[in-house]
Amino acid sequence: MSEAVIAKNSLAIAISAVSTAQAVAPAGIAVCSLYAVIAAYEVPLAPAYHALAIVVALLALLLMSSPNAMAAQDPGGPFPVSIALLIRWLLLLGTLLALGYVTKLSADFPRRIVLTWAAGTPPLIIAATLALQHALQKLLRAPASARTAVVAGCTDASVALAIQLNKSTNSNLSVLGFFDDRDGERLQSKDRISLLGKLADLPQFIKSRDVEVVFVALPIRHLSRVMALIDALRDTTASIYYVPDINVFDLIQSTHASIGGIPVISMCETPLQGRRAVAKRLLDITLAAALLVTLTPIMLTVALLVRCTSPGPVLFKQRRYGLNGEQIMVRKFRTMTVIEDGPSIVQAAKADARLTSVGGSLRRYSLDELPQLFDVLQGTMSLVGPRPHAVAHNELYRKLIKGYMVRHKVLPGITGWAQINGLRGETKTVDEMETRVLYDLEYLRRWSIKLDLKILAKTALRMLNDAKAY
Repeated sequence: MSEAVIAKNSLAIAISAVSTAQAVAPAGIAVCSLYAVIAAYEVPLAPAYHALAIVVALLALLLMSSPNAMAAQDPGGPFPVSIALLIRWLLLLGTLLALGYVTKLSADFPRRIVLTWAAGTPPLIIAATLALQHALQKLLRAPASARTAVVAGCTDASVALAIQLNKSTNSNLSVLGFFDDRDGERLQSKDRISLLGKLADLPQFIKSRDVEVVFVALPIRHLSRVMALIDALRDTTASIYYVPDINVFDLIQSTHASIGGIPVISMCETPLQGRRAVAKRLLDITLAAALLVTLTPIMLTVALLVRCTSPGPVLFKQRRYGLNGEQIMVRKFRTMTVIEDGPSIVQAAKADARLTSVGGSLRRYSLDELPQLFDVLQGTMSLVGPRPHAVAHNELYRKLIKGYMVRHKVLPGITGWAQINGLRGETKTVDEMETRVLYDLEYLRRWSIKLDLKILAKTALRMLNDAKAY
């Protein structure tokens, strides 16, 4: 593993840690502040205060960890964040008062304690939130997190874009150079041009150098060349943006995205950036940790059954493609008498002769997938996303199915949109795999936390009655 990859992985861990701290800090501060006020007034610590602390922690996790208040990207400055947190704190206090009125327990808490705590806690929460927000912004803008980019087509707009990106400290992009079919002499008039090759060289360059972003700046009159280039780039995991030459359009009240003042049109991008990525990661960490705690007895039982009923390791590990097409190791409880991870892998079929005595039952109820919860906590998988395929299958289908590699623009999932729509298990034909990929790409287009929760709920309902679970 290269030093650059190690640095990026370390940075990703740091970002996840700060994001998690952002989510739990308001609750932790609110509870600690409550106990500090009780101790300061030298009031005996009655059970009612412990119950109050639990309620405060739950309300703070529910109300104070809003993405609007904790946004890592473009948070809008300290004042809007502070106002948002104050409003949510007042909502928390209002909820507590309502609960106290309904339960008739408000009289159990002296007013001096409640008022001191209510007034003294918000500044602490605001200060911690702003500090963590600042730390997260610095991590997101660190050089190790910068994405590499290249430009296809040398125009005035694309040159200005490259200069702006390399000059900006907030773009988080580093432009390596340009690809153009014109020779260097014709481009000498362009300032600061680094010509890396012809357009035909671009896909291979992206794969060999792990380029993450491509800006396509070919003139709109060359539409067929633009489409051909985009088709060629779909065998990579690079994000693709089109940079229009606005001089050929008569724009009136037009809306578009811009980078450094240069208009761009996103054509192929991950849905998980900024606070959307943070929100999904927090959901993964929270639910995966809760499921591991809850399901530990079942996992230990399954491990014992696997060990006692057939020779071989308890866990089956296989190389698969993860985010951006990077190889990851996926773990499952072993359900077969063979462990395949080579250039040719046979998919599991119904009544497969390779299944162990308990393998069929484990696969029937998806119990073999439970170790992947550790992969979710590790950050190589998500609870929801396109299912990862074996490396051998990826190399086969990427050549046969248009846009196959685009599904790797998000973390692979334990379950996914394709799986709850009946596309789980063996794919006997290329058409079946193509249909699954279409569902995966639809998931990328429609992604939201609400959709993830919907998929998780439907997965739970299907676990006991899924005809394709074998």
